[in-house]
Amino acid sequence: MSANSRLTIASHALAWIGLYQRQGHEVATSEQIAPSANTNPVVIRRLLGDLRRAGLVESRRGVGAGWSLARDLGSMTLLDVYEAVESGPLFAMHRTAPDQNCVVGHGIQPTMQRVYDGIEQTLRHELARVTLEDVLQDVLATPR
Repeated sequence: MSANSRLTIASHALAWIGLYQRQGHEVATSEQIAPSANTNPVVIRRLLGDLRRAGLVESRRGVGAGWSLARDLGSMTLLDVYEAVESGPLFAMHRTAPDQNCVVGHGIQPTMQRVYDGIEQTLRHELARVTLEDVLQDVLATPR
């Protein structure tokens, strides 16, 4: 099982756009952002589409096409990004109902759901504490 990197790549793209705009540029393209994340521009475009639907970025078509921040990095949290790019719960139950005649099968889902709900609540709390401005400042402070 592999880890999902959508939150990381979306946060990368937002921090990149934020820095790029601070350097005096109005818009950034997925082709410009993709090499920094070492991914395909299509991956960046898809994530930016999710971020646009969430109101975190705006897109411009035609001459001067590209992406810009819709909000200041300080007003965006990692929870905002997570909710924009991740669908569904962090953990899932069995695809089919376990055997309800078995003591484990009968109790596993409610037991695990309580655990998962607690993890999800903690995750959301921690993500809500960190802004994209915090992320960018930490990125810029990282020794090269």
